[in-house]
Amino acid sequence: MEQFFADLHIHVGRNKYGKPVKITGAKSLTITNILKEASDRKGINIVGVIDCHAPSVLEELEDSINSGIAVEEVDGGIRYKNTTLFLGSEIEIYDHKCQGPIHVLCYFPAIKIMKQFTDWLSHHMKNIELSSQRYYGTAIELQEKVKELDGIFIPAHIFTPFKSTFGKGVKRSMGEVFNTRLVDGVELGLSSDTYMADQIKELHAYPFLTNSDAHSLGKIGREYQLLEMEAPTFSEWKKVLHHKGNRKIVANYGMHPKLGKYYATVCKNCLSPVPHESPCPVCGSSSVIRGVSDRINELASNEPNPNKRPPYIYQVPLEYIPGLGKKTFEKLLDHFHNEMNIIHYVPYDHLKDVVGDRIANSIMNIRNGVVEIEQGGGGKYGKWLS
Repeated sequence: MEQFFADLHIHVGRNKYGKPVKITGAKSLTITNILKEASDRKGINIVGVIDCHAPSVLEELEDSINSGIAVEEVDGGIRYKNTTLFLGSEIEIYDHKCQGPIHVLCYFPAIKIMKQFTDWLSHHMKNIELSSQRYYGTAIELQEKVKELDGIFIPAHIFTPFKSTFGKGVKRSMGEVFNTRLVDGVELGLSSDTYMADQIKELHAYPFLTNSDAHSLGKIGREYQLLEMEAPTFSEWKKVLHHKGNRKIVANYGMHPKLGKYYATVCKNCLSPVPHESPCPVCGSSSVIRGVSDRINELASNEPNPNKRPPYIYQVPLEYIPGLGKKTFEKLLDHFHNEMNIIHYVPYDHLKDVVGDRIANSIMNIRNGVVEIEQGGGGKYGKWLS
């Protein structure tokens, strides 16, 4: 068995023609640049790109394969240098059972199969070239299609107040909308962690995924997991999710939930923190954006999970470090090759020799999960104060 860093929720900002895919994504966030950034600078072994249903994105991938830059693996995935890409699609569900829109992630092993899914999806969606578009059909019909095509189905960022399963999508249970037997895992999102989510008994049955939801190249790898399996292929990842043959998630790495932009309940008017079910203590408004922490407390059964979870390790990206500017960051990459090496492996003395005591200490704090935080909410990220 080997271990692989995986960030499985990355958007495409622009296609090969320079047109938007994820409208809010950076212009530099092309499928080609994602692969280069992940392999050459981030040190991420596996990326899930969740806009691969777009025909123009598939065209660009096929260009890379035809030119010999990338190779499609027999067991699923597309290999570029040190990184394997899993083909994914983020879709918005809002059928008659939903209380509000829900985002889900669907992954497939090969371009040929993704094309079949794209063809099917084009009859249930207005613009197949764009990301996270409304799907016209039921959630269960979508799940059944994904399974028919040997795919993986994962509800995305399940607690965020907008466009998520527990944010607005369901009242109490995933079973209100989904066939829970066809769910392969759940993605926690930036404002929650394992310890929070495991308070909900229904979630005990599913593996937890932690991903960046990157809308720019720099945000790739802000959350990720370490997977243990025989090779970085789609078929091996499926075995990880279903606990086959000692494959497993070794650890989840993510920002502290308080750094997420929806952690706390805040006033919709002035974004001041608001005690649960109370008017705003600053402006008196009774209109709030309910935070993930309060939502999980509403759903919590507080029954302990009998199954042991992988550890959730708090980290922040290197870009959060005060004083670590572009030149210093490039110096670190010149010496130590990629961000995963810097965060996880390079000894303190080697870091200190290159960037000095202060930044070396900050990197060690990241590695050890030592964080001092001002909490976020209402769409505003928290601050790392260490």
